[in-house]
Amino acid sequence: MEKIKQAKDSLNHVIYGKEEVVDLLFVALLAEGHVLLESVPGTGKTKLAKSFAKVMDGDFNRVQFTPDVLPSDVTGIRFFNPKTQEFELRIGPVVSNVLLADEINRATPKTQSSLLEVMEEYQSTIDGETVQVPSPFIVLATQNPVESNYGTFPLPEAQLDRFLFKIDLGYPDILEEKQILTAYRTNDPYESIQASLTIEDIQSYQEQIKHITISDVVSDYLLGLIHESREHHEVELGVSPRGMLAIMRAAQARAFLANRDFVTPEDIKKLVPYVFEHRLILSMEGSIKKTTQQVVDEIIQAVPVPVEEGAISE
Repeated sequence: MEKIKQAKDSLNHVIYGKEEVVDLLFVALLAEGHVLLESVPGTGKTKLAKSFAKVMDGDFNRVQFTPDVLPSDVTGIRFFNPKTQEFELRIGPVVSNVLLADEINRATPKTQSSLLEVMEEYQSTIDGETVQVPSPFIVLATQNPVESNYGTFPLPEAQLDRFLFKIDLGYPDILEEKQILTAYRTNDPYESIQASLTIEDIQSYQEQIKHITISDVVSDYLLGLIHESREHHEVELGVSPRGMLAIMRAAQARAFLANRDFVTPEDIKKLVPYVFEHRLILSMEGSIKKTTQQVVDEIIQAVPVPVEEGAISE
């Protein structure tokens, strides 16, 4: 756990005022999930993703998505080598430990869909040949919502459902921006980041979180939230079983990072906004009256939080 603390400290000296975001990135990593970072341009999405990859001693690849990027540019292609007179497999950047999908909503739907298989099954099919991606594997995608009317393509529901978290970075406050000015006055803190974690460390942590206890009381609380998301009168499409399993594993990871061997209702409640918001599809009437965030808040309020004593009892 000391190694994770060192890694967090490194990130917090590059991206100021985003401690909760950094915590969520490590939750996603240990829960074997993927993260969609959304915010206006210039708030540090790409730098955060690059810094996160740097604290891991693993393979890092980046794809800068534009409308002319093809699926083969992401997954790879089999091409004919005139020198050898044979077809050869050229593996794309998707085969890595950390894949930065920068400005993913600028790619066409066909190119976006090239990530569907690898995000769910941790493998990529290239011209009929299946290639396994290494473990651990995490996709960190960024998108700028303000460009929605200027040549961008919103991610479809099937793609959004494969992201564990959707996180809005937002602007830093004035004190945080003063820290940024001071830190970046003479050099870029990113250059001094050292790898704090090994691949073996992460694989070990990912196995350990699977043994974190989730009591029946906490499971019932989670199920109550899931079903409320589907039954809410202003929701057309609620959270899927994939989303249910994702929040369960994320809660185990959050408990592990807090040095606990059990999940509390608070673990679930804290993660719900990041897991639910991008998965809910509001009805026509609901989308006119409310934001998705407001509906998520109503779902949380509608399900009573069990007392912790009952939640942690065997």
